[in-house]
Amino acid sequence: MGWENVSSITEFFLMGFSEQTDQQEVLFGLFLSMYLVTVAGNLLIILAIISDAQLHTPMYFFLANLSLADVCFVSTTVPRMLANIWIQSRVISYAGCLSQLYFFMLFVMLEAFLLAVMAYDRYMAICHPLHYILVMSPGLCVLLVSASWIMNALHSLLHTLLMNNLSFCADHEIPHFFCDINPLLNLSCTDPFINELVIFIVGGLAGLVCVLSLMISYSYIFSTILKIPSAQGKRKAFSTCSSHLSVVSLFFGTSFCVYFSPPSARSAQTGTIASVMYTVVTPMLNPFIYSLRNRDIKSSLRKLIWVRKIHSP
Repeated sequence: MGWENVSSITEFFLMGFSEQTDQQEVLFGLFLSMYLVTVAGNLLIILAIISDAQLHTPMYFFLANLSLADVCFVSTTVPRMLANIWIQSRVISYAGCLSQLYFFMLFVMLEAFLLAVMAYDRYMAICHPLHYILVMSPGLCVLLVSASWIMNALHSLLHTLLMNNLSFCADHEIPHFFCDINPLLNLSCTDPFINELVIFIVGGLAGLVCVLSLMISYSYIFSTILKIPSAQGKRKAFSTCSSHLSVVSLFFGTSFCVYFSPPSARSAQTGTIASVMYTVVTPMLNPFIYSLRNRDIKSSLRKLIWVRKIHSP
């Protein structure tokens, strides 16, 4: 059957934003600027980590992968939205919609897994500093990142294949700016019980693992920091995980607002705005959080910019 399902649907209409021409121009400029800042910021983080040997540590290896995931994450939704605004079309093909769904789910869950892995890294660094180098070996770091990619690729494929088995009603309008799983399920003419059950069990389990990992890691981290006698020692220990904690709060806080708010308080417009926060704004802010609150990253970025100025004609 390939990408065709029993209803032989060929396209959807993404209805996420205003149809007024003047607002479309403002939205195009705004999202193009945010997209370019996001890509440039995250690529600078990756380049700084690769070029500076002092940053070849587990923490920055995970940060480089997080920045890569952010670039892929925002590139899954924003370029398509910009193209639709530019050509004044809201159409997305059925195959394109399912492809977007697959990559969106892959990168959003990959980001959650990487944040959980980074929390474990901070736990080892703060709570077991003497064993940190031994435990967080290059082999384990590569294994953790590879496992995150593979598990989430399979997880996303499962949901996409189940979505492909549904038939859809005559109304093909998605009240969103990209193909997310909940709006697609709402358009289904067939009973999505199996899809919802898999989301609850598999998706819920994956999310629970990430949240529990974060909570357990930070409970031990805060307990260890509070036992440090000097105020300066506490500030130094907390500074090593403050950037990560800020990113975790921003990502999970905005995503919870989208997927776990009560239906009575949820509307298409508020859902779209909340989705923009965690699909576009969060990846854009991550490089600023790490560069502004991390001395090593700031130093490496200054070196990178200075070297380019010296070698520029």
